[in-house]
Amino acid sequence: MAFLLTLYIGYQWWLFFALLLLPDLSMLGYIFGNKTGALIYNFFHHQGIALFLIALGYVAIDPKITMAGVVMLGHSAMDRLFGYGLKYNKGFKYTHLGEIGREK
Repeated sequence: MAFLLTLYIGYQWWLFFALLLLPDLSMLGYIFGNKTGALIYNFFHHQGIALFLIALGYVAIDPKITMAGVVMLGHSAMDRLFGYGLKYNKGFKYTHLGEIGREK
């Protein structure tokens, strides 16, 4: 759906795929500790914020804001599909969908 929204708002097909992993740069927040890392990571992976940006871009007639929301929505949906969820303050591997990584 996010890919189709990219086309609908007038961007080239390849741009969605080029930007799809951009929200994962928010993992760099973990440099400042688990709490800060989780806060930054969750902000850029929250589907509600993505929907807000899509709506804001639509109302403001700003396709760049809309595209940012579309990329965030597509990325977070992909993460959920692969079992990655929003992070807890305990550490990167602790998510609302369960613990990620290798089992002991």
